[in-house]
Amino acid sequence: MQLSNGVEIILSAICANSLAQIYKFVVYFIANKQFNFKRLFQTGGMPSSHSSFMMAMTTSVGLLTGFNSVACAIALTVTLVVMYDAAGLRRAVGRQASVLNQIVAEIFSEHPHLSSQRFKEFLGHTPVEVFIGALLGSTVAIWIHWL
Repeated sequence: MQLSNGVEIILSAICANSLAQIYKFVVYFIANKQFNFKRLFQTGGMPSSHSSFMMAMTTSVGLLTGFNSVACAIALTVTLVVMYDAAGLRRAVGRQASVLNQIVAEIFSEHPHLSSQRFKEFLGHTPVEVFIGALLGSTVAIWIHWL
């Protein structure tokens, strides 16, 4: 069955993102012997679902329009920004949140109701998580393209 170009691009991106999130869910279940459905929607962890999503989109655009097309260049540029953000900025914010949580816990240790709200620490990715996410996204896009 031949998909339209737009459908193929969107399907590749959504499938790559979904596979990355399902993988995180399954790994969490195996490691902790309990279901954590939040893992299906949380950021951070191996592999980067943002990178999977974006690289699947970029690879699909390249396969459909040519890797030297303007559309592919734009897609790759946006993908690299997202991947840099995942491994750089969001990872740094996660580390800062960890430090802030420790500070708040120490300062308000005598008043637990004041220190009960915590910042999300699991936000970004290591470069390896971003790379594996990108590899997953490219693989999914190639697989869907050749179906």
